Amino acid sequence: MNSISSTPSPEAIVQAQLDAYNAKDLEALLAIYADDAEQFEHPATLLARGTAALRERFAARFTDPLVHATLVNRIVAGDLVIDHERIRRSFPEGPGSMELVALYAVQGGRIARAWFVFGAITLDAA
Repeated sequence: MNSISSTPSPEAIVQAQLDAYNAKDLEALLAIYADDAEQFEHPATLLARGTAALRERFAARFTDPLVHATLVNRIVAGDLVIDHERIRRSFPEGPGSMELVALYAVQGGRIARAWFVFGAITLDAA
């Protein structure tokens, strides 16, 4: 919590998002995003806009029993939070992990926009 108000800090909001993602708690995750939130593949390829699109995107991801995000590093600058994550999931070629950089813009206590840079995929050894 920040010292000025009872609104959680941007870092706490993004951490709650990561925790809800790893718990596959769709409703908790959606509550963290603004109703008109947008997600982009960096820099400007729209992935989802609004609660219905986010619900569809996350629900599809949560069908994968392997899906899990591990925080590698976090940078906080005001209302922006940058996470370096390692995402474990199933890929068409098999199970593995992917490097990801996520930039979250927090406004009014919720994530308003997010940009993702998808990195290298490493498949599990056979």
